[in-house]
Amino acid sequence: MGKKFLDNTFQVELDKGNKLFIPYVMAGDGGIESFISTLKMLEDKGATAIEVGIPFSDPVADGPTIQEAGKRALEMGTTLQKVFEVLKERREEIGIPLVFMTYINPIYNYGVERFFQDCKEVGVDGVIIPDLPLEHHDLVRGPSKENGIAIIQLATLTSPLERIQELGSVTEGFLYAVTINGITGSRDGFADNISAHLTKLKNNSPVPVLAGFGISTPEHVRNMSKSCDGVVVGSKIIDLIQKDAFDEIKELIGASKASALNS
Repeated sequence: MGKKFLDNTFQVELDKGNKLFIPYVMAGDGGIESFISTLKMLEDKGATAIEVGIPFSDPVADGPTIQEAGKRALEMGTTLQKVFEVLKERREEIGIPLVFMTYINPIYNYGVERFFQDCKEVGVDGVIIPDLPLEHHDLVRGPSKENGIAIIQLATLTSPLERIQELGSVTEGFLYAVTINGITGSRDGFADNISAHLTKLKNNSPVPVLAGFGISTPEHVRNMSKSCDGVVVGSKIIDLIQKDAFDEIKELIGASKASALNS
């Protein structure tokens, strides 16, 4: 488990000619008791790994769909502690990596060292902390390394080359390429320079580059994947889970596979 599990899982998929597909789910949306079954469903549909959102009252990077999912989860009593408890009991039922997406405040309140120790204990392999600037990563660097947990960095469309090189030199697991300016949510289109931007990130990252924010159709998945190693899809996955549209989830994830990319 941990960073090595992420690295190995990604390499196996890329060696097959597939691109990586990471769906996002909000832990506890629909109740904490349905959390594991949702993870298993996404694994069955072909996900490479799963990004797990921890509900938080002030989610600065999240668009309306993910904010609403977080509200539903909080209203149903979901806490970081409960997510850890469920994973401790049932993580072994999931055969792919799990990455937490959370903010620094919940980690700080939980206790930084305790947080990363519990991540290791329950089989969380990586963590994304969108509101923690690189300059403040000393807060988490020691405990994350001690416990073998990957800290995944985000690079934005406005990141200058020097910043991209800095992010690429420290990110673990993958580099998260933010494809829009603004919050998460489905979009109809992307900036004309997105392909060049992703190529620039690829040229400056020793680990896979995954595009995220606004990706919502199989065509988006295929187009983005031409310039990087795969995608992260959040709002659209949450919408489809709400509608029980599992065939559409399978189609979305299937667009990242070699047969779809080459057809």
